[in-house]
Amino acid sequence: MLRVLTYHRVADPKDGLALNPFLISATPATFARQMRYLAEHYHVVAMEDVLRAVEQGVHLPSRSILLTFDDAYCDFGEIAWPILKRYRLPVTLFVPTAYPEHPDWAFWWDRLYRAVAYTSLTELHDTPLETLPLDTASHRQDSLRKMQDYVKTFPHQEAMVLVDEICARLGEKQTDQMSVLNWDQLRQLAKEGVTLGAHTRTHPIMTQLPSAQIYEEIVGAQQDLKREVGNVLPIFSYPSGSHDDVVVSILKKEGFLLAFTTLDGQNDLNSADLLRLRRTNISRRTSLPIFRLRLLRCVSYLDMWRHRNEPSAGHRTLLR
Repeated sequence: MLRVLTYHRVADPKDGLALNPFLISATPATFARQMRYLAEHYHVVAMEDVLRAVEQGVHLPSRSILLTFDDAYCDFGEIAWPILKRYRLPVTLFVPTAYPEHPDWAFWWDRLYRAVAYTSLTELHDTPLETLPLDTASHRQDSLRKMQDYVKTFPHQEAMVLVDEICARLGEKQTDQMSVLNWDQLRQLAKEGVTLGAHTRTHPIMTQLPSAQIYEEIVGAQQDLKREVGNVLPIFSYPSGSHDDVVVSILKKEGFLLAFTTLDGQNDLNSADLLRLRRTNISRRTSLPIFRLRLLRCVSYLDMWRHRNEPSAGHRTLLR
């Protein structure tokens, strides 16, 4: 059995960065404690080990864990990777490949967070969600959630236009802050042992795209990685976990061997759908005792049972 853990950011919520703090999976101190526990009690395997197990029938060690990070935020290189190196733990970083070329770009959920957090407005009137209160921190958080949920119901291009409109109405402040690692940084991480994988080009909700755009996001991301870092493994991470039979069929046709969802649970590589592998999302609520508990096999079966019949489970993520 293989348990796959997924992280997004490792940072202090008080770091002052204008990024959505709900994407922080752990503080640096908590992350270090989690990694030390894994190093002492589990076998953390590399992505190459998992591919070898699939292709050659090589058995993984018992209590195997695969570590993955999505989105390639800068704090992976600044904070998470030094901790992982300290404990000699392999990791895979899934990269949305349009962003490293554009340091001025920000993910849409970070843009919305920044616009809501720093607006001078106390209400946002005349929206499809009616009036959204912005006068308190609690109201801003609730309104942000509603905006994000609403944005995700639209095809990607329409959704991005909607984000532009909302941010303009809120008086979005521009920033020169980089949120995603650039190609030079990613190449250095690859040289140091980080496995890089495709996470589309622009991080759309894949089920909201026509087939031609799905193909471009998948193939384009893989081509970007090959151009910038050389050899790339046939692996993929679905943005926000969003996938369906059409997306999976394109991945299969293009030769991808492993793809990762946001569905919880462990994976039996002998019987699992390798293009719908399960991952356990780590959040700031995952204290070390909870972290240890979630790694237990009996708990993973409960997670799988809980998610099995939830139609939106493959699309759920942490405030994205």
